[in-house]
Amino acid sequence: MKKIYLSLLAASVIAGCSSTAPAPQVKHEFNYDYSKYNLDPTKAPAQNFDLSNWKITLPEMTTEGSRKGKALEINKHELSNQQTPYIHPEWFYTDSKTGALVFVSPNQAPTTKNSKNTRSELRAMLAEQYNDPKNNFVIKSHPQANSYGAIGGQLKATLSVDQVSTSGEYRKNNAFAVVIGQIHGSDNEPLKISYRKLPGHEFGSLSWNYELNPVPDLQDARDSNGKKLRKDIRHNVFGKYNLREHHDDPKDGIRLGEIFSYEVNVKDNIMHLTFTKNPGEKNEIVKTFEVDLAEGNYKGHEVDQGYGDDWMYYKAGVYNQCNTKASSSNCEWRGMEAGDYAKASFYELELNQ
Repeated sequence: MKKIYLSLLAASVIAGCSSTAPAPQVKHEFNYDYSKYNLDPTKAPAQNFDLSNWKITLPEMTTEGSRKGKALEINKHELSNQQTPYIHPEWFYTDSKTGALVFVSPNQAPTTKNSKNTRSELRAMLAEQYNDPKNNFVIKSHPQANSYGAIGGQLKATLSVDQVSTSGEYRKNNAFAVVIGQIHGSDNEPLKISYRKLPGHEFGSLSWNYELNPVPDLQDARDSNGKKLRKDIRHNVFGKYNLREHHDDPKDGIRLGEIFSYEVNVKDNIMHLTFTKNPGEKNEIVKTFEVDLAEGNYKGHEVDQGYGDDWMYYKAGVYNQCNTKASSSNCEWRGMEAGDYAKASFYELELNQ
């Protein structure tokens, strides 16, 4: 029997819908042969994918137990249970036609303590306890590397982004954007893989960020112009991330619904990134990047200490970057029918650690 948690947002979805027509997100129809992924549309996510080393956070309030009042979290044993496999009918489920693993997250909903953004997102769990060092990985140069769950590791995904918010502030890079894969450290993130598409554009842009990692005393420090020393360094992959309303469509980008892949392989001290457009096709395009996570001083930023002494973990799914804070992406919450949500479908997802 499949276990289902009913959404507490159902009423707000209806009430939040505006009579104002949303800005359209241009979509394209694709004729993919989904059978090559060997996914069964009648099965739950854990019956198509190995989720044994993942937990998930969902954009919904927990109503009972030790996590009452916090974002809903499903532990790795419940998530991967083959006898009573977990699904959520709105936020985490199997696509009934393709068998893909679907993640959905609205612009406004309960989320984790230190975030403004909602998520339907997996977090790697290499051990049983969250605070156990064995639950996380480090790079080879870490002075206590043998105390952790792994040295490096690999995350591979083949997916399509199917929806990003129809509302948002064009001048904000997080508007109309979603993070679909991460490496998270104890405080900062050596990797965030993002997709962003403006309403009215046919193509969206894929990029990745490296977040500078200062010493603890400088985490919130600012320069003489008042800007934080800790910041993301962005790298375009396909398209261009910081487009504005008047900019041309990024024809070298990726459409909503278009399948692409990424691979993150941390080996020794090096983070190897591989991004593939049209994977497995004759017109396949591959782009690669490398970062020495132990080195620090990234791109000449002296404040960056690197991640050689830090612990890390992988994340994958949908981390919606469009929130309703005016100081952030200034998106709206007019309900699901208005298109104020992010959605991605994963056809392959593999964690090797």
